[in-house]
Amino acid sequence: MPSKNPAFSRGFGNNAGPGQQYAGWGNAPQSGAPQYGAPGQYGAPAPQDQYAAPSPYGTTPATRYMTMDDVVTKTGISFLVTVLAAAAVWAMPGNAAWGLALPAVLVAFVLGLVISFKQIASPVATLAYGALFGAALGAISEAFNSMFPGIVMQAVIGTFGVFAGMLVIYKTGAIRVTPKFTRWMMGALIGVLVLVVANLVAGFFVEGGLGLRDGGPLAIIFSLVVIGVAAFSLLLDFDMADEAIRRGAPAKFAWYIAFGLLVTVIWLYMEILRLLSFLQDD
Repeated sequence: MPSKNPAFSRGFGNNAGPGQQYAGWGNAPQSGAPQYGAPGQYGAPAPQDQYAAPSPYGTTPATRYMTMDDVVTKTGISFLVTVLAAAAVWAMPGNAAWGLALPAVLVAFVLGLVISFKQIASPVATLAYGALFGAALGAISEAFNSMFPGIVMQAVIGTFGVFAGMLVIYKTGAIRVTPKFTRWMMGALIGVLVLVVANLVAGFFVEGGLGLRDGGPLAIIFSLVVIGVAAFSLLLDFDMADEAIRRGAPAKFAWYIAFGLLVTVIWLYMEILRLLSFLQDD
């Protein structure tokens, strides 16, 4: 099964044979390693199956397999670090906050690309990304809240409301993550990126660019579309976690999944904050 999440698809491709996919996550694979399930979560290793395919992560029976508890714990720690960094920058004077936030967001952007393309599953990398982007979020949130008091709390509630709603949708199977769904999501993500870049470039020649970020009716509609794309992207993240557990990923891979969830939630929060500012400005 290929991964349903485009950000993680390199690790689950069908081109690489067993033992080549994620070979760096653990030791060399053995012929009896289970392909599905997480033996470590039941307290004892699963019996060896002579017909089972090797784990694509290159793990051995001695490796502790990832469980859902690992995903929840690592994700919770990552969000906590992000919130604490944001709170610390929020408490700074405006000039100092922006002086710290601007380089932080640039470094976080580069670090995020490195983590994505090199598939780094490390607490240092994930928590560093959370702290850096948290610093930027603190300054941005404080600026929005100074213009529209109470908007940050509304955005936080909205973000976690969407997160909880999409988790319920995923768990109940109301929307299933299928290859067709993934292709639609990939197209939507590319479309949003193209429009954002086009609007940015047009802004150099025409005031307001294409009107996607000027607070007008078109900007409100575009923000709603982007929020929808970000929300449905959470389904890909949830499916990634389930698939990694089924395939016997090592426990440290949970840090990579936590990074993916952090990226999506930050994107969702920023877009909800932007939409609320458009609505209040009107």
